[in-house]
Amino acid sequence: MSFRFLHTSDWQLGMTRHFLSEGAQERFNQARFDAIRALGRIAAEEHCHFVLVCGDAFESNQVDRRTVARALESLKDVPVPVYLLPGNHDPLNAASVYRSSILLERKPDHVHVIENANPIQVADGIEIVGAPWMSKRPAANPIGEALNALPPADGVIRICAGHGAADVLTPDSDAPGIIEVAAMECAINEGKVHFVALGDRHSVTRVGTSERIWYSGTPESTDFAETNSGFALIVDVGDEQVAIKEVKVGQWRFIERTRVDLNTGDDVEMLRQWLEKVENKERTVIRLHLVGSLSLSSHGLLRSHLDAAEDVFGALEAREDDLVVMPDDSDFADLGFSGFAGQTTERLRSKIAEGGDEAAAARHALTLLLRLARRTA
Repeated sequence: MSFRFLHTSDWQLGMTRHFLSEGAQERFNQARFDAIRALGRIAAEEHCHFVLVCGDAFESNQVDRRTVARALESLKDVPVPVYLLPGNHDPLNAASVYRSSILLERKPDHVHVIENANPIQVADGIEIVGAPWMSKRPAANPIGEALNALPPADGVIRICAGHGAADVLTPDSDAPGIIEVAAMECAINEGKVHFVALGDRHSVTRVGTSERIWYSGTPESTDFAETNSGFALIVDVGDEQVAIKEVKVGQWRFIERTRVDLNTGDDVEMLRQWLEKVENKERTVIRLHLVGSLSLSSHGLLRSHLDAAEDVFGALEAREDDLVVMPDDSDFADLGFSGFAGQTTERLRSKIAEGGDEAAAARHALTLLLRLARRTA
C-alpha cells in the first residue's frame, strides 16, 4: 500500500522585507498567494491525496485581516484537502490567527487546522499525526511528545507533521524547540510513523539516514541564505519505500555575488551586461559586494548603471566598502575647469588624497560635479 501527498511549509503570508519598495512589496505579497494556487494545480496534476503545510503558513498571529482573507480566497482554489500545522510564527495560542473570526467564518470546508497530536484519518488506511506549536517558546519541541505517545501504526500509513530546527543542523542543539533527529529515526524504526514532514528550514533538506525525514522548504524564496528554496515536495510513501520529487513553485529569486572585481571601464561594462541578462528582474533581489579601484569617471558610470538597474529589479543593493574610488587626470580631461570650479576641483582632490573622515564626502561631491559638467558639456 502507498499513497501520494504534497508537502510544503513556511508560506510566511504577510511577510514584509525592508529593502523592497511599496510596489515590489506588493508583488512579493502576491507571489505568496499565487504559490498557494500553484500548489493546488500541482496537487491535482500529480494526483496527490492532500496538501500538508508544516508550519508558518502565516508570518505571525498579527497579520492583517486582508492577508487572512486573501489566503482563504487562494485556498478555495486548491482542489484537495489541505492540513495546516501551526508553527513558531503562527502558534495555536489564545491570539492565534487560526482562532480569528475571519478565519473561522470563511475557512473552506476542505481546509483543516491541526490542533493537537491526535491521529487524523485522511483516507482509508492513511493517518496524519501533527505536532502543532501551542506557544512561540515551548520548553521542548512538541514533536517529541507526539511521537512518544504513538502506538505502532498497525495496518495504516502514518505521516508525522512537525516544525522546528533539527539538532543536526544547528550549533545550539540544546535550545528549546529543537527537534531530535535520533528520536524521529527511532519512531520510524519502531513502525510508529512512515514519514516525517518538517517545516521551519526554508531550503529543501533531508535529515537523518532513513530517507523518510524531509524539510520541504518555502515555496517562495525569502532570503539570500536559502540554498534550495522555492520548491514543494511530492511524497510517495508506503510500508517499504519512499520516493521524493521536488517541484518548482516560486517566482522570486535572491542572487548574491560575494565578489565583483571592478578596476577598469571594461569591468563596469561587464557588470552592466550581467545585470541586463538577468531574467524576471521585477521578482529578483540582487546583492553585490564590489571590490577594486575605479576612477571617478568609471565610478560615475557604475552608479548610472546601478541606478538604472534599481528601477527595474525587485531590489538591488551594492556594497562599496571595499571599492576604492580615486580621481585621475583622465577624469578632468577636456572639461576646461577654471576659476572657482577649478579651485574647487583641486580642493576636493586634495581631500580625497588625504583620506580621513572628509574623503568620502569629497569623493561624492567631485563625482556629482563631474556628472553635472558632462551633462552640460
